Amino acid sequence: MLNALRAVAVSRYPVFLSLLAAVYLSSSALAQSQTDDVEVDAAFQQWLQALIAEARELGISESIIEQALVPVTPIPQVVSNDRNQAEFVETLDEYLDKRVTDWRIQTGRERMARHGDVLAQVAAEYGVPARFIVAIWGIETNYGNFTGGTDVVRALATLAYDPRRADYFRRELLAALQILQEGHISHTDMKGSWAGAMGQSQFMPSSFVNYAVDFDGDGRRNIWTSEADVFASIANYLSQRGWQAGQRWGREITLPDDYHQRAEQWSQGDASFSCSVLRRHTVQRSLADWQMAGVRTAAGTDLPQADFPGSIVLPDGEGGSAFMTYPNFRVILTYNCANNYALAVAKLADSY
Repeated sequence: MLNALRAVAVSRYPVFLSLLAAVYLSSSALAQSQTDDVEVDAAFQQWLQALIAEARELGISESIIEQALVPVTPIPQVVSNDRNQAEFVETLDEYLDKRVTDWRIQTGRERMARHGDVLAQVAAEYGVPARFIVAIWGIETNYGNFTGGTDVVRALATLAYDPRRADYFRRELLAALQILQEGHISHTDMKGSWAGAMGQSQFMPSSFVNYAVDFDGDGRRNIWTSEADVFASIANYLSQRGWQAGQRWGREITLPDDYHQRAEQWSQGDASFSCSVLRRHTVQRSLADWQMAGVRTAAGTDLPQADFPGSIVLPDGEGGSAFMTYPNFRVILTYNCANNYALAVAKLADSY
């Protein structure tokens, strides 16, 4: 009898029963989600208490801990962004089309003229051409127009809790607390990107600690609102990371017809680099050696005669453009370890 009644209900009220089932499943999913959230929150709070203890050991004041750490919660979108960075999911042409735009080229030229005096002083002191300083400024924050609105401490706490690169971001988070402790910026104003990069130069906190410069002499290393400090900090970073004055970044090239058949002999193999994308480059060889191998400029002319090495990279693989990159290209990669990023900076700098 019961089975018969069930059959009647299903036949007469199929939509109602479907909705009833959907509500039940939705309620179950919500309950499970809430349980998961409680578990995640408890685990995060346990992790956070250990971090607070470490911050105290490093001398971070209770007022900074209360302001910046005690109320912090993870930002789920930050983890999603970390898994889908444009530098690695877009082709080179797609990446360049969005970043080396007519507006950015024209605005960069105008900024070069507006800040010509201070840029000349910075370039002379650090040996880095103004056009590369301005290009990084342009790519990173649209010449200071967009520095990011995310709470840097909260973003870094999210990434430090996430296991993918937890150790790295934990160090960055502690460095950010040190910057607050030293009074360079308030917690309220310490805004940046979803990854914790700060100011018009988009320095990670450790880069700020190591490379930020008080060029205007006001007692603060202010990469948020002082263009002089921004320019000098970028230049100091590049200089300290090995920028070679008077050298190009590289150039676009043409490859001999049999290059890909011979490419294995120039492979990096299993070489390890702090910047992982260098594994996609060939070994470094003299330009004379590459000339003998049949490599030419994009215009088909001979490579220049120079005493520095070059390595070849094809950002989009065999079917895409090829570039000969010099040591300064590797310096740009230390700013952001992505071939597309470094090429965007290089091409923007060449356009001024």
